[in-house]
Amino acid sequence: MVVPILLGALCVLALVYLIALGRTAIQRNQFLPTVEGVTLGAVTNFFDTLGIGSFAPTTAWIKLRRLAPDSYIPTILNAGHGLPTVVEALIFITLVKVDPWLLGSCIAASVVGAVVGAPVVVKLPLRTVQGVVGVAMVLAAAAFAAKNLDLMPGGGAALALAPPLFAIAVAGYFVFGALMTCGIGLFGPSLILLPLLGMSPAASFPMMMGACAFLMPVSGIGFLRSERIDIRLVIGITLGGIPGVLIAALLVKSMPLTVLRWGVVVVVLYAALVLLRAAFRPAAESEAAVTTS
Repeated sequence: MVVPILLGALCVLALVYLIALGRTAIQRNQFLPTVEGVTLGAVTNFFDTLGIGSFAPTTAWIKLRRLAPDSYIPTILNAGHGLPTVVEALIFITLVKVDPWLLGSCIAASVVGAVVGAPVVVKLPLRTVQGVVGVAMVLAAAAFAAKNLDLMPGGGAALALAPPLFAIAVAGYFVFGALMTCGIGLFGPSLILLPLLGMSPAASFPMMMGACAFLMPVSGIGFLRSERIDIRLVIGITLGGIPGVLIAALLVKSMPLTVLRWGVVVVVLYAALVLLRAAFRPAAESEAAVTTS
């Protein structure tokens, strides 16, 4: 009974978010996406569906191409990748069976964390956002490298957890939800926490995608009201991301990702260093950088 409720709620939430995005685009006269934004959404969400994550690569590309100011990055990530992630969740919650009560509880905890975190993020000073996102990207690069070096926990075969571990997973997802609003992706932490608790790595996919699918549109609706957001880029990522997800989920059975992950490590670390340099440079230089970004 829990799973059908989750799937139905996801469809309703996606519709509500789509209406909010459309209204915002019309009000701001920013409803024509760029080809670059659509391509970015397609590529990052394709690999997101394979478990690589979309936040770090998207942040790196936005930084490298200077598509938006640094303070816009968390809002663009959550608002742009929200609907593609809903599609991912609908697919993986249907295909991969896990304890429905654990699934529902972790999703609910992440949404509460996101609701608490979103109002804080939109008011954060630019240099704080730069620092937080920069550190998040370093951690993401470390997670990619650890995966390639077989240092990530392998996990067990469990699809459910005993009460003490159940509580740890729920608490973890609350924290992950709050961090998502700062631009820190949930996939990496999930792929570490759940296998450490003894769960099957495959069980991570419906849980982390389900959590993101609920919390990103929820926080995204709040972010759409912010002045620190590029609606054209959000729409481009959304339009490109949905077919990217479908192609990855339906056509790709297996592919070697090690080389790709090393490439992502290099790009993400470069963008992280740029962000951290901006965050810790003298105030006068930081303000000048904002006007040119």
